[in-house]
Amino acid sequence: MDTLTSFWRAVTELVFIRDEPVPADVIFVPGSERRLHVDRAAELWKKGYAPWVLPSGCHAIGQTLGIPDMPSEWAWMRRILLEQGVPDRAILRENRATYTWENAKFSRAVCDEHGLTVRRGLLCCKSYHARRALIYYQTAFPETVFSVCPADEPGFGPEDWFRTPEGRERILGEVRRLGDQITPQLKELIDCVGNGER
Repeated sequence: MDTLTSFWRAVTELVFIRDEPVPADVIFVPGSERRLHVDRAAELWKKGYAPWVLPSGCHAIGQTLGIPDMPSEWAWMRRILLEQGVPDRAILRENRATYTWENAKFSRAVCDEHGLTVRRGLLCCKSYHARRALIYYQTAFPETVFSVCPADEPGFGPEDWFRTPEGRERILGEVRRLGDQITPQLKELIDCVGNGER
């Protein structure tokens, strides 16, 4: 195996995570302007994997997508979930988060406010966002076992990201963010592991 192939495989293993869905308490959906992972969350809810879906995000997505009545990522994801057949009563609300760590910790606050004990969670995110999202959500929910059920975006999946300049830029950007952005949460996560909480 040549050095470049070894590098691609190491990056792929670092960035991408994919688990089989299992019955859970909540399906978590971090904010995004892409809908594939929201569709995945709706699919899992309709198959009965969890009673609740918790989308998270506050960005004014209507301005970005040209949908004037979409004041937040949460509102936009809620609309998609409703269109896909998820009833409003099953959709929890978190519309303050501005980035992934806030998606996780504010989602924890929502679960706590609703008295939800989350022993197992499903995390529906973009496939190249899986490792970073899992680190954040696991830190916010140290007692929870997560299964990552991502959605692949064509050209940015584990099998093809390295084939185009756009794919390489996006996935290697995730590697950079894994180094730069998670530093504040690493101590919390290490403490949780050290205390036998995970």
